[in-house]
Amino acid sequence: MDVFWEAPPVSRTITALALVESLLYYSETLSFYNVVFLRGKLFKALPEVWRLVTPFLLTGWSFDFLFDLYFMYHYGSSLEIGSPRFSQPGDFFVYLIFVACTILVSAGLWLQSFIFTQALILAFAHTYAQDNRGKKVKFFVLQIPVLWLPWAILTMTLVRSGWGPVKTQFTGIIASHLYDFLTRIYPTFGGGKNYIFTPAWVRRYIFRHTPDAARRAYGRAYRPSRPADPQPEPDSGTRGWTSSQDLGSWGTRGSGRRLG
Repeated sequence: MDVFWEAPPVSRTITALALVESLLYYSETLSFYNVVFLRGKLFKALPEVWRLVTPFLLTGWSFDFLFDLYFMYHYGSSLEIGSPRFSQPGDFFVYLIFVACTILVSAGLWLQSFIFTQALILAFAHTYAQDNRGKKVKFFVLQIPVLWLPWAILTMTLVRSGWGPVKTQFTGIIASHLYDFLTRIYPTFGGGKNYIFTPAWVRRYIFRHTPDAARRAYGRAYRPSRPADPQPEPDSGTRGWTSSQDLGSWGTRGSGRRLG
């Protein structure tokens, strides 16, 4: 359990929920009809609001069950604790809400799809690829440029399942690219304002549940000691998800002393 609680809070939560929902479904405890996205069940007098969440948590069967859980956690946690664009607690959570809403509109309302788990995973993979330009990644037995990763996943889906699942999965790339455009490209190169920000209460909540030690493949990395509660930034209502300055290892240095 220590490993679970030391994992990034948002990634560990959605992966655990996906594990539980999938086990309940494949053990025939939970009905497929009760977890998929059905537009008619939302737009009624008593809307079944859980259908806004459950379509993102149902994995595939057999080996897909393991791969979906692994990729969800791997790319999610890599972004949550390793991406410079998610430098503050809660930034990744708001990113997750944004891409999920985009997938709901594009895959659910437009394409009338039922399950969005792999679209969400592909959104994670696309953002991960954008953050690691110039690097290579191992895709099964092949070493490929990381920017090819989302397209390799789509190609694999096309070979195995056909065009229908590919169209649904592609909405994850749309969601990831739209996030990147609104938070980085347009504000930086178009002179616009980044209207997507992390509310202060989200920062405080995620901060309290972020572990002080994060496990990595090469060991354990400890964060520097932090105050009891993060202080809201000035004009936090207009700051974007990527507005915090990343100072790297120098961000925790003291004021320094003169030598000699």
